[in-house]
Parts: sequence; structure tokens; C-alpha cells
Amino acid sequence: MDSTILLFLGVAFTFGMVINLTGLPPMVGFLLAGFALNFLGFESSNILITFANLGVTILLFSIGLKLNIRTLFKSEVWGGASIHLTVSIIFYVLALIAIKQIGLSLFENLDTFGLLLIAFALSFSSTVFAVKILEEKSESNSLYGRIAIGILIMQDIFAVLFLTISVGKTPSIWALGLFALPLIRPLLYKLLDKVGHGELLVLYGLFLALIVGAGLFESVGMKADLGALIAGMLLAGHASAKEMARALFNLKELFLVCFFLSIGLGGLPNLDHVMVAAILSFLLIGKIVFYFLTLAQFKLRSRTALFASFSLANYSEFGLIVAALATYKGWLSQDWLIITAIAVSFSFIIASILNKYADAIYTRYIFILKRFQSTRLHLDDRPVRVGDAQILVMGMGRIGAGAYDALKMTYGEKVMGVDYNHHTTLQHRELGRRVITGDALDSDFWSKLQLTDNIKLILLAMPDHNGNRYAAEQLNNIKDYNFKVAALAHFKTDEKELNDMGIHLVFNMYEEAGAGFARHVWSDLQGVLTKSPHKLDL
Repeated sequence: MDSTILLFLGVAFTFGMVINLTGLPPMVGFLLAGFALNFLGFESSNILITFANLGVTILLFSIGLKLNIRTLFKSEVWGGASIHLTVSIIFYVLALIAIKQIGLSLFENLDTFGLLLIAFALSFSSTVFAVKILEEKSESNSLYGRIAIGILIMQDIFAVLFLTISVGKTPSIWALGLFALPLIRPLLYKLLDKVGHGELLVLYGLFLALIVGAGLFESVGMKADLGALIAGMLLAGHASAKEMARALFNLKELFLVCFFLSIGLGGLPNLDHVMVAAILSFLLIGKIVFYFLTLAQFKLRSRTALFASFSLANYSEFGLIVAALATYKGWLSQDWLIITAIAVSFSFIIASILNKYADAIYTRYIFILKRFQSTRLHLDDRPVRVGDAQILVMGMGRIGAGAYDALKMTYGEKVMGVDYNHHTTLQHRELGRRVITGDALDSDFWSKLQLTDNIKLILLAMPDHNGNRYAAEQLNNIKDYNFKVAALAHFKTDEKELNDMGIHLVFNMYEEAGAGFARHVWSDLQGVLTKSPHKLDL
């Protein structure tokens, strides 16, 4: 095996572990590892670039698997992306002109077109970094997370248009055939039903991402990453789409280590490069402010607008593509490619810190931030009220719905269900159940949930232990609550973890299901088996 790759992995792990111990995301360590290797004289290799590209492709495919296409048509997404891009370009052009007047040597040969190119590159945010941050915080499905991802996808579309125009390579006439891709969705669904849950599921995901998506789009002159995203979107409505995303997760994470290493290995900077990159990183303040003000105009809560802004508070790897293209075309000097790489790296570090302390920052400046909040909030961002309900059932799957029905027989309309899927909510309402939409894995939900003193019991009936655990953590953050909490567990370890969090009413699904099954068939067994005098009745 190539000793250089082994060295890269060892250095990446060391830096990633050290940074992880500080509380920052390991990806910051991978960036620093790239710079350290660069300083020692190492350069990026073809295999590293290949793995990095694989990581980005699988990442975008995974985004597509979880993306609701309707999100892109929301005004706060396409409108926010368009307005912010325009305002950011103007801001960066004016800022760069002002910096040029200072007389820095690297700015002397920049003409108006060069300034526009740099401003355009800096106006984009990193899809890779933002999605990684949201995944690590388990908030990809939060309102602000969905808005941030939607804006990033819109930016990717703008990027495709720019690259098509600047390279001068128009897509093939066969690209029109891509509009027929939705027609093969039934076939893709049937194949997903057949692949099972093992290695074939992973291989099928790679086949879709790399061949049906990236390979097909690239063959007709379109951006490969866009193809991977759309391939994922074709399967987004399937029940196994999230399982496929989970199956690809570790593979994607490993390849993305190579992506962050490759940025650090992009070029050896000097002091002037670092100084200019630091100035560009300082200008992130303007980018964050414009994101916040733009999103606030769409009647989002100040918290939603701020958290989405922090998720997008970075420079994009697309900026590196623009800088590389401009260098190749002779529009910019090689210095600006190195500066852009350093600025992207610095922005990742800054954004990591901002996202880590987002709650603390919001709490400290809440009164200032709320001045920009509309009095009439966005429909998806309004407070969640439970009215006169006394019992909440969180998770209205088969077990949650069964618990709801049993409780309703005794307590009537005092029982309320909560489910993350609005379509499921509507189905329950048609059956006469009192259900509202809310995602217990979404920190926005807990910040909007208005629990009253009427609440006596909350049942955590979500099928995923992580959901029940996260909900339990949020409930523990509520001061002086006087209601009881019961939870569903699948395994003894899950039961113990919930017990340690202060939840003593834990229903072990598999153990209780076995006992329930025995009780259910006992009447038929009585005529066949002789009951032991030493055993108790079921």
C-alpha cells in the first residue's frame, strides 16, 4: 500500500482527534492536517483527489435521498438564495475595492472583472461543510436546516449555470433526455425493494450516485455533482431512502476526510496570502448579517434566521473551482487560488465555532435579534401549542397510535399525538385522532413547543432510540416540570440509558411483546398443556 496515503491517514487521525478533544468538529483537524502536510512538503495526489470527489458525490446523493423537492419552491429558499447572492456580490465588490485602495500588492493587478470573479466566488457557501455541521448536530430535518440545505442547492444550480457559461461548453443535445429520469423511478423503487439491507444496499446506492447520477450527467456535459443530487431525489419518497443514507454514511465520512485534506494541501502560502485570507475571513461578518436580514424578511423567527445564517457562514469549495478556472484562463494570478483555499479553511474554523456556541450567542443577544423578527410569523415557524391536552404521545407509528387509542378510551380528547410527518398527521386526523405535526429530533420544535401545566404525561413512542433519547434530553432541560415521562426501548442498553436520564417508566418493546404474545395465546394452550403447580398464572 502507498506509504504516503498511510501517512496522510495517520496525520489526519491525529489532528482530528486532538481537535475533537477541544469540542470542535474533527473536520477542522483534517484541514489543519492538510496544512501541516503541505508545510512539510507533501502535495495532493490523484488518488486523494479521487477519494475527495467520491466523498462529495456521495454526500450530495445522500442530501437528495432526504430532500423534499417542495422545499426548493418555498419563497424563503429560492428568494433567499437569489437575494443573498446579489447583495453579497455587491458587498464583496465594494469591500474589495476599498481594500485595493489601501495598496496591498496582491490587489494591484486586479481589474474590475477580477474583482467581480472573486466577489462571486465568495458569495457562495459550502454544501459539504454546512451539511456536515447539520448532521453532527442532528438538525438536518430542522426548519433552519431544511432552509439552509435548500439555499445551498439553489446556489449549486447557479454554480452550474456559471460553469456552463464560463467554460464555454454547452450541454449535449442528449441532456434533454435527463427530463425523462422521473419515468424510471418505479423501476428504481422496485430494485430498492429487492436489494435488502446488507452490502447490496450500499452497492446499489453507489451505483445510483456514481453511474445513474454523476456519470450520466457528466456524459451529457452537465455537472456530475448535480446528477448525484438528482439521483438521490428520485428515491427520496421511498420508505428505505433513509436506510440507504445511513448505510452510506460511514463511507461518505471516510471519503470526506480526503476532501478536507485536499483543501489544506492546495498550495503553500506565504505571509501575504495568509493576511489577505484573514481579511476575507473577517468579511464573513457581512455575509452572516445579510443571510440573517434576508431570512428575517420571510417572517422566520430570529432564532431560525440566525441558526440558518451560522450554518451558511463559510466560503464554498465552489470558490476554489472558480479560482482554479480563472487561473487557468489567465483572469486571476495563482496567488488567488492559494488565498481562496486558505480563506475557505479559515471560514470552516470560524463557522465551526459559531455553530458550536449558536445557542449561547442567541440567548445572549436574543432581545437585539428579536427586533428583526416579524410580528406575524411564517406558518412553519409559529409556536406549537398543545391546548388543554394532558397526555402527549410523541411518535404516531404503530405503537404510538396503539398507545394513543388505548389512552383515548379512558381520557378522551385529553390525549394528543405528535408526528414528524405532516402526511401521517393528516391521515390520523381523518381517523378522528387529535394529532399535530412536530419533529422531536428538531431543536426548533422544542424551542417552539409551549407546554402548559395541564400536561401530566408524555410518552416517547418513536421507533428510533436516538429520537427518544434526544427528546428525553430536551425534556430534562425544562425547569421544574411536574409531568411524568414514559419511553419506549428496544434493548436493555437503551432501557438503562433512559433510566440514567431520569426516565423510570421504560417499556422494553421486545420483552413486553414476548410476554404479551404468551398471554394472548394462553387461552388456546390451556386445553393442550398441563399447567405446572409451581408456576404463576399468566
